[in-house]
Amino acid sequence: PRRATTSAPRRLREKLRTAARMAGPPAHTAPGSRQQVQGGERRAEPATGDPPARETRAPFRFDYERFRRSLRHPVRGRRAGEDPETRSRRMKIKEMMKFAWDNYKQYALGKNELRPLTKNGHIGNMFGGLRGATVVDALDTLYIMELEEEFQEAKKWVEKSFDLNVNGEASLFEVNIRYIGGLLAAYYLTGEEVFKSKALELGEKLLPAFNTPTGIPRGVISLGRQDTRPYEHVILLLGMSWSWGWASAGSSILAEFGTLHLEFLHLSELSGNPVFAEKASTSRCLVMNIRKVLNRVEKPQGLYPNFLSPVTGNWVQHHVSIGGLGDSFYEYLIKSWLMSDKKDSEAKKMYDDALEAIEKHLVKKSAGGLTYIAEWRGGILDHKMGHLACFSGGMIALGAEHAREERKQHYMELAAEITNTCHESYERSDTKLGPEAFRFDAGTEAMATRLSDRYYILRPEVVESYMYMWRLTHDPKYRQWGWEVVKALEKHCRVEAGFSGIRDVYTTSPTHDNMQQSFFLAETLKYLYLLFCEDDVLSLDDWVFNTEAHPLPINHTDFKASVQQ
Repeated sequence: PRRATTSAPRRLREKLRTAARMAGPPAHTAPGSRQQVQGGERRAEPATGDPPARETRAPFRFDYERFRRSLRHPVRGRRAGEDPETRSRRMKIKEMMKFAWDNYKQYALGKNELRPLTKNGHIGNMFGGLRGATVVDALDTLYIMELEEEFQEAKKWVEKSFDLNVNGEASLFEVNIRYIGGLLAAYYLTGEEVFKSKALELGEKLLPAFNTPTGIPRGVISLGRQDTRPYEHVILLLGMSWSWGWASAGSSILAEFGTLHLEFLHLSELSGNPVFAEKASTSRCLVMNIRKVLNRVEKPQGLYPNFLSPVTGNWVQHHVSIGGLGDSFYEYLIKSWLMSDKKDSEAKKMYDDALEAIEKHLVKKSAGGLTYIAEWRGGILDHKMGHLACFSGGMIALGAEHAREERKQHYMELAAEITNTCHESYERSDTKLGPEAFRFDAGTEAMATRLSDRYYILRPEVVESYMYMWRLTHDPKYRQWGWEVVKALEKHCRVEAGFSGIRDVYTTSPTHDNMQQSFFLAETLKYLYLLFCEDDVLSLDDWVFNTEAHPLPINHTDFKASVQQ
């Protein structure tokens, strides 16, 4: 396509500067980063004639006060009429959160995660030089639990020490769900501008990942020196991104490129800056383009394989999983529809069609009567279910609430059966905590058969489903199951300086893995706390949770406002 006229960059630079001044500070750049490459153009439309006079428009701002007034319930609820036992259990979970935070603060503040046995911090290589993953992941949990002093400590660290001027290789997926999601949620809950400005600044650094022939982003992004150059009909994204070395034939991962929609739409909502979500001259979004590619490619048996080429837009392998590599793609379809206040009909249809194919081809029942979701490898079923797939009980229940009347009860029963199976994977272990994966073959049901699957790393997916099932049915067994998890965590995972995962759930004296995962504070403890809250605390009428349990608001109305300077 033809480039825009030479004056177009100047015009739009002025527009972007105006938007950036209102939305937050520009992204920093770091010297000495990888050599940049210039990417392709985004379906440019030809420019004709003389350039028009520079457009002037009022700066953008997000009307936060109007947004808060639109919420149907107080964020922390009204705490009316609860029984003493429920309150006592909730307070115990709050104490666990304070214990986890206090030890992180004492021994690892500024690092990404706490090593509780050795009482030091862990940085890891997922976040491209970013620090403080536990801080950002914990912000909204601290706020919701009314741990006011601890929340202020976390906020102060973000204000004073959270440096985005880094140069490293980061997981697009992990940075998005943990950092972008955590900062967005903290802003929506508190209105503190520092969280919004950090989210927008970091969001800009993720844009080069979309710079592929199909617009399907690659999994790894350099957070070093980058530039976003806007033109009237073209956006050039400069920077480095590449696929994971282990991903088949340079493919992108379904659960990674399919888990951007919620956060990126909110980046656009808060910034008013089309660079985040909209192409310069159209209403099509970068993340909406992902759906376009997926709707165009043929789905085997209606299923979505886990590996897609960002170059050709074709599947690379026919491996289908509702657990790792696939999981949150499906979650974000139903939640995109809910977040749009049920206006995003494309997302709802994609979810309904996918669930129908999953039920037809992957949902099975064991000889002992347990319902599970198998994996699919080129038409051959692998009768195992990962802990990660246990989120699906809650997802199916959430979708059932909004299904056609004749299907609603069916899907609620399916959700209950899957959640029960995941509970059985906990119940059948010696620690009453579940393994990383469990199988249904050779006489085995809901138990790990391989040594490499016997560990538990403080994962949240089972208690996530308990929380949704409680809110949607009020069956007391889900609170009881959740309390059993609390007791097991206290008995087997709590150590002198925090909480640690364990290497074998089938022994009553397990070895600890010396890692307090950031998602333990973001998800596991948050979902347990909400399980023992009234329904109006982070009400499902007002919020959807991203896949790291960060609450993002449902768009009940338009909160954009233009203000005159």
